[in-house]
Amino acid sequence: MKTLKYILLIVCFIFSVDSYSKVTIHGKILDEENQPLEFVTVRIAGTAIGTSSNLDGDYSLSTTEQDTLKIVFSCIGYKEETRQLIEAKGDVTLNMRMYTNSQILKEVNVTEYRKQTGAMQKIDANTFKLSPDVSGGGIEAMLTTMAGVNSSNEMSSQYSVRGGTYDENSVYINGIEIYRPQLISSGQQEGLSVINPDLVGEVEFSTGGFSAEYGDKMSSVLDITYKEPQAFEGALSLSLMGGSIALGQNHKNFSQLHGFRYKSNSSLLSSMDTKGEYDPKYFDYQTNLSYKLNDKFKLSFLGNIAINNYKFKPVNRTTNFGTSTDAKQFKVYFDGQEKDKFETYFGALSLNYTPSKSSSYTLLVSGYLTNELVAYDISGEYWLDQAGTTGGGNSGSAVGGELGVGRYHEHSRNRLKASVFTLSLKGNTGINKHNLSYGISFNREEIFDCTREWELRDSAGYSLPSTGDAVNMIYNLSSNQDISTNRMAFFVQDTYRIMSSKGYFTLNGGVRLSYWDFNKELLLSPRINVGFVPDKNQHWAFRFATGLYYQSPFYKEYRQPVQDSNGNYIIKLNSDIKSQRSLHFILGADYTFRAFDRPFKFSAETYYKKIDNIIPYEVDNLKITYSGVNSSNGYTAGIDCKLFGQFVPGTDSWISFSLMKTQEELNGVNVPRPTDQRYSFALFFTDYFPKCPKLKFSLRGIFSDGLPTTAPRGSRDKGYFRAPAYKRVDAGLSYALLSPERRENSRTGLLRNIKSVWLGVDVFNLLDISNVSSYYWVTDVNNLQYAVPNYLTRRQLNVRISVDF
Repeated sequence: MKTLKYILLIVCFIFSVDSYSKVTIHGKILDEENQPLEFVTVRIAGTAIGTSSNLDGDYSLSTTEQDTLKIVFSCIGYKEETRQLIEAKGDVTLNMRMYTNSQILKEVNVTEYRKQTGAMQKIDANTFKLSPDVSGGGIEAMLTTMAGVNSSNEMSSQYSVRGGTYDENSVYINGIEIYRPQLISSGQQEGLSVINPDLVGEVEFSTGGFSAEYGDKMSSVLDITYKEPQAFEGALSLSLMGGSIALGQNHKNFSQLHGFRYKSNSSLLSSMDTKGEYDPKYFDYQTNLSYKLNDKFKLSFLGNIAINNYKFKPVNRTTNFGTSTDAKQFKVYFDGQEKDKFETYFGALSLNYTPSKSSSYTLLVSGYLTNELVAYDISGEYWLDQAGTTGGGNSGSAVGGELGVGRYHEHSRNRLKASVFTLSLKGNTGINKHNLSYGISFNREEIFDCTREWELRDSAGYSLPSTGDAVNMIYNLSSNQDISTNRMAFFVQDTYRIMSSKGYFTLNGGVRLSYWDFNKELLLSPRINVGFVPDKNQHWAFRFATGLYYQSPFYKEYRQPVQDSNGNYIIKLNSDIKSQRSLHFILGADYTFRAFDRPFKFSAETYYKKIDNIIPYEVDNLKITYSGVNSSNGYTAGIDCKLFGQFVPGTDSWISFSLMKTQEELNGVNVPRPTDQRYSFALFFTDYFPKCPKLKFSLRGIFSDGLPTTAPRGSRDKGYFRAPAYKRVDAGLSYALLSPERRENSRTGLLRNIKSVWLGVDVFNLLDISNVSSYYWVTDVNNLQYAVPNYLTRRQLNVRISVDF
């Protein structure tokens, strides 16, 4: 009986304890860089209740309700954090950020860099912070120092990859393809990059051989994932060229991230040869919202508003060019102005459904709208003289004589409105060692184009072209188009990973199917990628990729200029246009090693691309003028090398070198393509001063071959020459007023919430080299043409301050 009595008492006690109301505490634990922390001990002070965070930084524990609960977070190498919950009830979300303990963790040693077995390479999103960058793009400026990536205009965020045009690069943000304005012809007009670096969480980039999930572009893929804040955070940056602010917050199941940017680089533009009143104003707002409906459904929204206005009233220009034995001077006095406007609106709503850990589905609806206006009416009187020096020590006096004198008048009223509506469904399913990805999409494109531009030029009193009968324009172009088209695409791919006695294998194979109703073209694009890490020598990693890639024409590519009997050009849309096609073969390897007790990785890739159905084009600054017809075939071949490592502890740097040749057959003549940059050397270097760890030095340098160029409305088969090599070095010096590595316990109040404060000075174009962006062509009455270089920006100083909180 006594035993039964004790049993009944124990049962009653258990039920009485269980009858108390419980509170469940859960959340996510991150480090200072917003990365999830594993093995963090979470316990309730004064009890034996505790747990540890998992690989994703998530934790959960339950206890009975109390007036006050003291939650303790601890992890080796991090400061212990404590939070108190007053009268907590039900379900409570408590996120935590852990900070390194400088007295415990003096230095983190990276033993080896991640090996690349696929086409996409991961890039540390923190690498580009505090680096000197004129364009304000951050990520694109860093990409141009990668092997195989080239840019010859520091004011632009556009880049060329392995001989492709700027239009051959796909950019994705949160899995959504991003479009760029169509009428931009110079870096002055471009404004801000479409990517806000303050919002970036992850970066992946491929220079070729990418998988079937990425769209119909031939050259590269940049895949950006914006971060989702786990607590309140922000970043503020101010400089002589503008400023930005980013704010993020997380509350229970809802997270929001907002970014504002403003830029005005009039001081930078004033360093160019053309003097006048520069008034550029660029504004950008982006947001990334996420709401977790429950454990299986998640709703997300990505939005962007960009308004770029460029106004310019030129006054005069003086350009000295040529050689020491053949010096020339070009002088112009202007009248008129230019007013350009580029407005972009973008919104994407996605619903993610995750029924299990092995499968997920995403329904996406997005809309893109661009409203572009390029309007200028500028006249000028110019003199082209043969310059030289006379004896007696006097320099600069003309001795050669007058080569050309005349007037010109340029006029443009170009308006373009374009909208793209997208509806897509994507899915992922994991089956054993296979990961299947598949998707279907529908695009509706509507484009309205009204173009009126002409140029009148005379030399020595004669209008060009000179007929003796009438005053003719040297150039006259008109277009009036209103078109709507539809595109559909489907892809399926499988990623298979296996560990065998020989080593680690990865295989990705897939196919992409697309259709465009404008030219009734159906495209089939098979792609395959193989990676291998040998078991006997895991310092090596090998990869091979091949596939058939298409460049599905967007509006600029199928605009065909047709000349009438009066010499005027009228734009017609070529419905017989075909997608350009490129067959890729890529073989690459990585070798990781240690030198000077530091980790390094050497990467090399060799590639060959056979290109068919080429739509020939010419490049003038950033303006790409397509012929609008498939009339050429060609190839691109080269090798890219990159040495990546920590030359000093805790900072990433790299050196890249590329050799390339790209050629096409144009009207029966083999000529280099306009992007034939035969060699390129780039450097991205960061360093901390040994005796002053709060002082950081950044260096970005590019030395690359000049591009082939020809006269306006000419073609390379009739003649071309190469611009001078592009040489530029940007340097930055940053000092940590509040160091992120040493967050003192003595900080109180507002300072306690500030992670870091950096004060920096940048020197753009450190060596003050005059690089050429394009040429202005002067024609005399004898129809002789002179190419006058348009130089880019000169040396400029910038001061900035950035705060993370």
